[in-house]
Amino acid sequence: MPADLAVIGLGPYGLPLAQAAVAAGISTVGFKTGPEPGPLTPAEVRRMLAGGFRTAVRPAELGRVRTAVICAPAPPGPAGAPDLTQVEAAARTLAEHLRPHTTVVLESPVEPGTTEEFLRPILEEGSRLRAGRDFHLAYSPSRADPGNRDFTPANTPKVIGGLTPACTESAAAFYGRLTDRVVRARGTREAETVQLLESNFRHVNIALVNEMAVLCHDLGVDLWDVIRCAETKPFGFQAFRPGPGVGGHSAPQDLTGRTPRGLRLVELAQRVNDQMPRYVVQRAAALLNEHGKSARGARVLLLGVTYKADLPDQQATPAQEIATRLRELGAAVSYHDPHIPSWNLLGHPVPRADSLYEAAADADLTILLQQHRTYDLQGLSVKAQLLLDTRGATPTGAAHRL
Repeated sequence: MPADLAVIGLGPYGLPLAQAAVAAGISTVGFKTGPEPGPLTPAEVRRMLAGGFRTAVRPAELGRVRTAVICAPAPPGPAGAPDLTQVEAAARTLAEHLRPHTTVVLESPVEPGTTEEFLRPILEEGSRLRAGRDFHLAYSPSRADPGNRDFTPANTPKVIGGLTPACTESAAAFYGRLTDRVVRARGTREAETVQLLESNFRHVNIALVNEMAVLCHDLGVDLWDVIRCAETKPFGFQAFRPGPGVGGHSAPQDLTGRTPRGLRLVELAQRVNDQMPRYVVQRAAALLNEHGKSARGARVLLLGVTYKADLPDQQATPAQEIATRLRELGAAVSYHDPHIPSWNLLGHPVPRADSLYEAAADADLTILLQQHRTYDLQGLSVKAQLLLDTRGATPTGAAHRL
């Protein structure tokens, strides 16, 4: 049975799009590009299936849709630029079955110029069709934020940039069925650069507050109180909060090699953020030392090992490096996370705490890495022998904060 929409890539970008499309009554088929961690809960997936969503069994089904959106992962490659291996595979599969008048949109996080210089030739060569004449081609930065209850696809504006004005309008007509507002960019490069700016904005501002966390600890200043006061300013300020590191699927891009100067501030921000897991381990060792204990042989419990609260996604989670470094110091590491039933570290399983309060009471040090809703932080602060809060989530004075 033909569908209106094919979502190619059912990971952190594709599944939320497919979910929104099904909710809007759009007949949707999904096509997997590889083993992708889904950001939706089993209950949300069941609702999608009940709404008519299905996974394509044969690639030929991609040729029976009016709109195809490529949402394949594009993780950082060895040189830092997005690895387009899965995007290329998705494009080649689609090209073999692409029909005239189809609207093709790329949502994967890519560098400016990718849609026109990389994706377009693959689609044209494989389909013998010409973009902008025989089919529409556009880019739209993914703004999916799984777990966010305030901003959904319906009330989040969608940016569209097409190869031609007609391509833009065709893509805008599709996304207008999903969202209250469509914003038209001048072209694909401008839309791609929107994604670049939005992603780098997050990483640069997190780097700033991460550096402020280190500075304020050295000065004996309560950074969390500073942020609480600063965010009352109604203009010129947006509150970001420090943490043990920056995870997620949207990596910073400094465009090194693409331009003579690149984005030096982004490169520096990435270095700052990459240092945070090591800083957390240093603080942990110092806290143990202050309480007459050594990191070697210490029992350390990690709370929340996902990159984002209340989701099972572990993409680029800082917990991985923190646990590795703690083990290198000789600590006995265990973890608790209501969303992660098992966790491996360099091929070896990490012991999982079944009883949270008993584990916190038994551990020499408990480190809160992710603030899941199910955690009673007041109760944990009472039970834990020593608690390091990297999220500033515990009541004032109840724990040692980052």
